Amino acid sequence: MLSVNRTAADSLSRTRRWAALVVLMLPVLLVSVDNTVLNFALPAISEALTPSATELLWVVDIYPLILAGLLVPMGSLGDRLGRRKLLLIGSIGFGLVSVFAAFAGSAGQLILARALLGFFGAMLMPSTLSLLRNIFTDRNERRLAIAVWASAFSAGSALGPVVGGLLLGSFPWGSVFLLAVPMLLPLVILLPILIPESKDPNPGKIDYLSIPLALGTMAPFVFSIKTFAEGANVPLAVITLLIGLACGITFVRRQLRIESPMLDMTLFRRGQFSGAVLINLLSVVALVGGLFFVSQHLQLVLGLKPFDAALVLVPGLIVMIIAGLGVVPVAKRVRPSIVIPVALLTSIAGYVLVALTGGDIGAYEMMVAFALLGLGIGAAETVSNELIISGAPPEKAGAASAVSETAYELGAVLGTATLGTVLSAYYRAGVVLPEGLTPEQVHAAGETLGGAANVAETLPPELAATLLESARHAFDSGAGVVAWIGAGLVAAAAIIGVFTLRNAR
Repeated sequence: MLSVNRTAADSLSRTRRWAALVVLMLPVLLVSVDNTVLNFALPAISEALTPSATELLWVVDIYPLILAGLLVPMGSLGDRLGRRKLLLIGSIGFGLVSVFAAFAGSAGQLILARALLGFFGAMLMPSTLSLLRNIFTDRNERRLAIAVWASAFSAGSALGPVVGGLLLGSFPWGSVFLLAVPMLLPLVILLPILIPESKDPNPGKIDYLSIPLALGTMAPFVFSIKTFAEGANVPLAVITLLIGLACGITFVRRQLRIESPMLDMTLFRRGQFSGAVLINLLSVVALVGGLFFVSQHLQLVLGLKPFDAALVLVPGLIVMIIAGLGVVPVAKRVRPSIVIPVALLTSIAGYVLVALTGGDIGAYEMMVAFALLGLGIGAAETVSNELIISGAPPEKAGAASAVSETAYELGAVLGTATLGTVLSAYYRAGVVLPEGLTPEQVHAAGETLGGAANVAETLPPELAATLLESARHAFDSGAGVVAWIGAGLVAAAAIIGVFTLRNAR
């Protein structure tokens, strides 16, 4: 027996099911866009609120720390209390806090707002995917619905720079937060009308100790990755990593021991489930790591304005959406162990195109490379997400969805941290700074390409040109290595698909 609410889902008309999907895509797009749009607003935020370097770091980092740490608890909570109810609470809270963030008068207020956005954002994503699992009971329809969901989530990250370029060209920095209001208002109105409630009919007791353990696992782990990437405080990074590992081991042992676990660890014994989660993780690492390099190369090396640079990404965005939807009829007839590796081969080709140029690549070639990257990952993530959801019992859809979302968030952090760290290391090793710079200018220009660009604006033209030429060459010197690493990550995902999905259909 699944639930009385499952019967209600079965009786939904076809029109109502697809209307419900459209409504559920609003928070998906919002959260994925929010992952990348803030970076464009940071200069304006720095000018308006004058945060310290530490405060600015927390403005960026606090959101993914809270979000990643609470995805699994919120997914389990949705299974118990009701996924629609949790999505409604999260949407209202996210919208109200977004208004507060838009009009924050200090860096401290903005950090608090970002923390609350992470809290309410964790209610949104698992609920959307688990509701789709219960609304679309026919697997063919569900595969297409999840294709739309996965395409919206993946494409939203690439859409963030486009949205940021449009908004910040005409409006203050707070507009990137106010974007949430018109996107969530239709959801709050239509959610109770279109979507029936669903939850685990026999949820058991809520294990309150598992909630801080889950947060204590993911938040320190994500913080440690970021700290390692910056290279500023390695002892702190080691300590937080050990804290995360200790909490993680305790969390897993507790889930295996208690009668009503927050996360059913037996799901990971299924090759279809664990393999699909790993494919998601590695794919997102490759996608976000690629975006980290591409966005800087287009703006700081090729000299494109933010909006023009974002337009170069639009074809890849479109290709990613088409691939995610177009793979659905193929996946009906061809095994996942074939579809996913073949799709990822095109993403490998995109990275190889960048690697073979050694980073010396123009806007058109970069557009083609990003389109190839999006083609493979868009198709692969549709199939892997469907395998994750269909591989879990319907009553555990929220917890399974949360695992998928955690892989996304962790992948985004790892993508920037790992590939970004390699890129930064090559930059610092290769940049040659001209004579005549102050110690502050030496530090800024020697750390990042963006810092060199800012320093160049204060220098005489000839000196600025010398600095920029060296900085751009140093940045691109690491691009080939990063591209080969990205290709290796995608290849690893493809190999995992071959061996773990052999029995999946």
